[in-house]
Amino acid sequence: MNTSPKIIVLTGATRGLGWSLLPHFAAAGHTILGCGRSIAAIAELAKQFPAPHSFTPLDVRDAGAIAEWANAIIQQFGPPDLLINNAALMNRPAPLWEVPEEEFNDLLAVNIAGVANVVRAFVPAMVARRTGVIVNLSSGWGRSTSPEVAPYCATKYAIEGLTLALAQELPKGMAAVPLNPGVIDTDMLRQCWAEGAASFPKAEAWAKRAAPFLLNLSAKDNGKSLSVP
Repeated sequence: MNTSPKIIVLTGATRGLGWSLLPHFAAAGHTILGCGRSIAAIAELAKQFPAPHSFTPLDVRDAGAIAEWANAIIQQFGPPDLLINNAALMNRPAPLWEVPEEEFNDLLAVNIAGVANVVRAFVPAMVARRTGVIVNLSSGWGRSTSPEVAPYCATKYAIEGLTLALAQELPKGMAAVPLNPGVIDTDMLRQCWAEGAASFPKAEAWAKRAAPFLLNLSAKDNGKSLSVP
């Protein structure tokens, strides 16, 4: 595992997979700069992981707020070594024609436009330095499909294409990776499969494998659609 200290920017840090990664990154000596929409959860994270770590209440749909957040981070810490776009929404399972317009648009705004907002805010400084890894969380449903999750599938297929195209735009020495985390028992999965989600690994167990995997990503992985082993 790569143990040199890193600056890690993580969206969706207040729950699920993002939350489960925090203790592993912190224990390895890396600095975590995270965001999430829940003010209460952000306050709790600030208590658990004090400075130099920093957590900010933000919605990735707000491009202006993301830009201000990125500017403050870059001024204080420099460009991130590892940028993880984890924030995402899942639609309530239903045939596509029954998914309300507002719900569909919310998925597009968070899962696709939110990722672009974060990339736009952080990646220019990473490109100027010519180092850094960008990980955009994809899904098995970004490479296959199931009924009643068409909006989510659409957004994660989009993340695959967006990230692979981004990889072609980066200078040598950097990487952009669409990452399928695997099937994990989270609130999001329970939204789809109810108690059936309990048969899959918990986020805490997943993070023990995922954290070192993420920390070992490098320029050699640029443009690869990867999965957490």
